[in-house]
Amino acid sequence: MVDAQVKDMMMAKMYALFLLLCLSERSVSLDNGLARTPPMGWLSWERYRCNIDCIKDPDNCISEKLYLDMADLLVKEGYKDVGYEYVNIDDCWASKERGPDGSLVPDPDRFPHGIKYLADIIHSKGLKLGIYGDFGTKTCGGYPGSKFYLQLDAQTFADWGVDMLKLDGCYTNTEDMAYGYPAMEFFLNKTGRPILYSCSWPAYISGTTDPDYAQIAKYCNIWRNYADIQDSWDSVKNIIEWFSQDKGGFTKIAGPGNFNDPDMLIVGDYSLSYDQQKAQMAIWSIMASPLFMSNNLRTISDNPKALLQNKAVIAINQDPLGIQGSKIDQIGKYIDVWTRPISPKGKSIAFVFLNLGTAGGPYEVTYKLSKLGAISPAGYNVTEVFNGNFIGMFKSQDYLNVTVDPSGVFFGVATFLG
Repeated sequence: MVDAQVKDMMMAKMYALFLLLCLSERSVSLDNGLARTPPMGWLSWERYRCNIDCIKDPDNCISEKLYLDMADLLVKEGYKDVGYEYVNIDDCWASKERGPDGSLVPDPDRFPHGIKYLADIIHSKGLKLGIYGDFGTKTCGGYPGSKFYLQLDAQTFADWGVDMLKLDGCYTNTEDMAYGYPAMEFFLNKTGRPILYSCSWPAYISGTTDPDYAQIAKYCNIWRNYADIQDSWDSVKNIIEWFSQDKGGFTKIAGPGNFNDPDMLIVGDYSLSYDQQKAQMAIWSIMASPLFMSNNLRTISDNPKALLQNKAVIAINQDPLGIQGSKIDQIGKYIDVWTRPISPKGKSIAFVFLNLGTAGGPYEVTYKLSKLGAISPAGYNVTEVFNGNFIGMFKSQDYLNVTVDPSGVFFGVATFLG
C-alpha cells in the first residue's frame, strides 16, 4: 500500500513537471539538431531478440561481443562508408535490478566492461551507439523500466556516451505517454549530449485513436507507428499496406529531424526472396524510413549485402528534402504506385510499382508519366534505381512500359531536365 501511494505521488510530480514544461515550449520541444535525414545503422532486436544464453550461444547472445562484432563488420564490410553509423542495443541488456543508487546496471556477465567501454570503442571506429529503454515500469522483456527514473536514466545514458535512445512503451498506461515521452526528451536535452530520440509512443495508442503526429514530432526524432516487423513477407507486406493508408496524416509530418519508422530492415535474414528484399529496400527508401538492419553481418550473402549498400537506393532515402513518399494509385488488384518528390526542390520524382500479387509471372505496367507527378514540359530522364539502367527520356504525356515480378518492384527515378 505504501509503494502504491509513493508511486501515485511520483506520477503526480511527473504530471506537474509536464505542465511546467508546457508553459515553456522552448525548453521542452525537440532541440537536438539530429536526424536531418533518416538515421541508418544496425539494431539487434528482430534477429537476436532476447537471447541471453552466452554459455550455449556466445556468438549470438545479447552481449558486449555481439555489438563489437557488428561494429567491426559495419566498418570492414563497407556499411559505414555508405551511411550505416549506429550500433543499437535493444532489450535485455540490463541487470534485473537497479544499482544501490537507483541507476541502471548492465548485466555484468554479458557486458563485463560496462556500456561506456562499449561506447568508447564504437566511437573510436567512427560509429555511434544506441541503447534501449522503456517508459514503463519494466521493459517488454521484463528488465527495469524508466518510469519514475526518467531524469536519472537520461543522465546515465549521457554519461555512458550513448548517441541514440529507443524508448519503448510496455508496462505503463497509454494515458501517461502524452507527458512521459516529452518529459524524457526534456531530460535528454538537459544532459547537454545530443541523443537521437526514438519513441514508440504512437505504436501503443494507434489502435484506439489516431495519434497527434504533429505533437509527437515536437519531442521525438523518429517514432514507431505500428507493429514489430517479423522475418516474413507477410509481415513486411502488412506494414506496407498499413503505411499506405496514412491514417492520421503522418506522412505530412515527416521531414528533416522527424521521421516515421516502419521498423527494421530484414534484408539478409531467412525468409524473403530476392525480389521481396528489393521491395522492402525500395519502399523503405520511398517512405524516407530509418534504415536499421537487423541481420547477421557475419554470414550475410552477396546479393542482400549489395542491396543494403546500393548507393542509389540510399541516396533517395537520404534525400535532403526529407519528404516522405506515399501511395498515390493502384493498378488492377495488385499493383500499388508510390511516389516521392526528391531534389532538386522536389522537381524530380522517385517512384515504385509494387506487385503485391504472388501468382504467375511478371506483370506488365503501362503508366503515364504525368500521373507520377512528373509534369514539367522540359521532360525527364528515367532510370531504374537498383541497376542504374537508363530507361529513356520522357515527356510528361508519355507512357512508361515496365514489368514487375510477383512480390517485387520496379524502382525508378524521373530526373527533372529543366
